[in-house]
Amino acid sequence: MELKNTEKQEHSVVALTIEITKAEFEAAKDKAFKKTGKNITVPGFRKGKAPRKMIEKLYGEGVFFEEAFNIIYPDAMEMAVEKSGIKPVGRADVDLGDPAEEGGLTIIAKVPVEPEVELGEYKGIEVEKETVKVLQADVKAELNRMAQRNARTETVERKAKKNDTVDIDFEGFVDGVPFEGGKAEHHELTLGSGAFIPGFEDQLIGCKAGDEKDVVVTFPEEYHAKELAGKEATFKCKVHKVEETILPEIDDEFAKDVSDTCETLDDLKKEITERLKAERQEAADNAFEEKVLDAVIDGMKADIPAAMIDAQVDTIVQDFGYRLQMQGMGLEQYLKMTGTEMGAFRAMFKDQAERQVKTRLALQKVVELEGITVSDTELEEEYAKMAEQYKMEVEKVKAIVSKEALEGDLKISNALEFIKKNAKVKKAAKKKATEETTEETAE
Repeated sequence: MELKNTEKQEHSVVALTIEITKAEFEAAKDKAFKKTGKNITVPGFRKGKAPRKMIEKLYGEGVFFEEAFNIIYPDAMEMAVEKSGIKPVGRADVDLGDPAEEGGLTIIAKVPVEPEVELGEYKGIEVEKETVKVLQADVKAELNRMAQRNARTETVERKAKKNDTVDIDFEGFVDGVPFEGGKAEHHELTLGSGAFIPGFEDQLIGCKAGDEKDVVVTFPEEYHAKELAGKEATFKCKVHKVEETILPEIDDEFAKDVSDTCETLDDLKKEITERLKAERQEAADNAFEEKVLDAVIDGMKADIPAAMIDAQVDTIVQDFGYRLQMQGMGLEQYLKMTGTEMGAFRAMFKDQAERQVKTRLALQKVVELEGITVSDTELEEEYAKMAEQYKMEVEKVKAIVSKEALEGDLKISNALEFIKKNAKVKKAAKKKATEETTEETAE
């Protein structure tokens, strides 16, 4: 077998023309005969005992062609890829050409390969970065949220008010007919929470335990159940009890109750300030990183083959399936529950996959251009982190994650850090907010 021609085509596809001699293909046919001939019946012979020529005479010359092709193709492709020096990123699209000799075979394999990447500016990129602030108003709002989470309820005999919780039975009707999912008993609903469709909760304000009320609402036009969207419905409701939400006092005792490390309210405020600052700093860092990558990707030129995007979609879908399994659900079950076809589900991730592919290609190019390396110390430190994260022996991690794979990932990470380090950071324009002028920064 011989690689006769290598031709670059559009969208990072390389066409490899491979010639298989008659003798080589005959040898493959013999292997195909030995593999499949034992299952073929020929009149006058015991099953599997008929000679190859007799089988070909009865069933046609091409009876072993497909199996012979499957036998010889992997070796032919391995040879062609090695000689051409290409880096395939997906399966080849295979056609057959006119053979150089009768009985031989010409394979034309169109192989998607890693694209040639050309970067624009990636050093000295000017990018905005948010300055992180935590205001007293932010701390106060968080304290109020914590108080809400630690609130208790108390049954009251009065009429229900906004923010009260009511225990109700309800059944919904459209044109006098009950509909699926429109009935519940002893459902606890906080009035003003917005948990139900607009207008429902407001009509229960003023009710008390024992009251029965018809609540008339109109489903939103964009309601998820299409058969109900835009329709008027009547819900027959019965109120069993009304509960008042009682918030705790926000004081030193509250601080002790909600935190294992705080003795006073001031301690809690400091803890909240530090936590909010860390969260916002992480968000600002992530946003800065995304802007840096956007700038690099926007300036990149690369004719990316569809196979690379499809392969990344495969990875994303596979990861999604693993996460579902951890929750006790299979991907097929999820798609059935959500009424989503696999094709539509995969299409949801196409943009994400394309960005991930572009990001990796761009950073790989930076690795190449800057000669970015990874030290043995960095590798060992990363293996140790992974071992701690997954509660495994370091040697077991090394058996699962190859040095080459980890080194490649670390080079990518180092390339990203290189770009961020060399970026020109400018402060983001101040957002208009009245609290910034009325509240001091929390200390």
